[in-house]
Amino acid sequence: MKLVTYRASVEAEARLGVIVGNQVLDAEALGDVYGEDIPSSMLDLIDTGRAGVDALREIVEEAGDNPPIHTSTALANVKLLAPIPRPRKNIFGIGLNYLDHITESAKALDTDDALPKEPVVFSKPPTAVIGPGDAIRHDSSMTQQLDWEVELAVIIGRQATRVSHEDALSCVFGYSVMIDVSARDNRRAGQWIFSKGMDTFAPFGPCIVTADEITDPQSLDLWLTVNGVEKQRSNTSHMLFKVDELISDISTGITLEPGDIIASGTPKGVGAGRDPQEWMWPGDRVVACVEGIGMIEHHVVDGTPK
Repeated sequence: MKLVTYRASVEAEARLGVIVGNQVLDAEALGDVYGEDIPSSMLDLIDTGRAGVDALREIVEEAGDNPPIHTSTALANVKLLAPIPRPRKNIFGIGLNYLDHITESAKALDTDDALPKEPVVFSKPPTAVIGPGDAIRHDSSMTQQLDWEVELAVIIGRQATRVSHEDALSCVFGYSVMIDVSARDNRRAGQWIFSKGMDTFAPFGPCIVTADEITDPQSLDLWLTVNGVEKQRSNTSHMLFKVDELISDISTGITLEPGDIIASGTPKGVGAGRDPQEWMWPGDRVVACVEGIGMIEHHVVDGTPK
């Protein structure tokens, strides 16, 4: 299923929906029709575990192409929000996780050119998250080096503590798209959270595709364009540490909980790695896509305090 968080109007509350064709089915309303207790938010659905997801899938399949009246809205008429508008915890970011990006980062950002022996983990706070179509803010008083990174986002579905590689993918609820926006000139003594954690620096969406529909997260094309020009294109098969390894590694010391998000790293083609270097500026349009999930599009706006 393609699960979304949406508003049917500007004044409406955020709701959990399912994309079917060119329609968004309201999960809770559909449950009311079919006598199932379906939550109205993404985090609440994740908390129900596999049973809740299976129940929703069954009634979506039963509704078919002709859902009951008042349970669907045309996709074109809704506002999609970030699938999890306010994550419960910081997003786990993964640095230097594609082989070609390790090389370009060593040249442009003074990182080590040796392959990491274990995942490089940083974080982005919940306040960094924005949804599809929302603006990325460029604060010229904070950065002159605003960069892009397309990433596969992994959403955890059940608690994972010291989980093995073999069991790790069973902990995944689903997958989404994230742009890891970075202020390259705001790294502080080797610490990345301020550089990567500013407001609007985690565009996220357009949906979460449940894990049953992506049986192999290591075979997905991903790409990013700026102003219509392709900057990144790769495949998740080129990750140094695969999704199962990331989950297993993080869970050795930090318990992963339902709704946690891992942004799994980016391939080469970032602005810092180009010659000459390129950065995002107000007026730019950035589009990111992961195969089988969807596309998010964002404009950069001037966020400099007046």
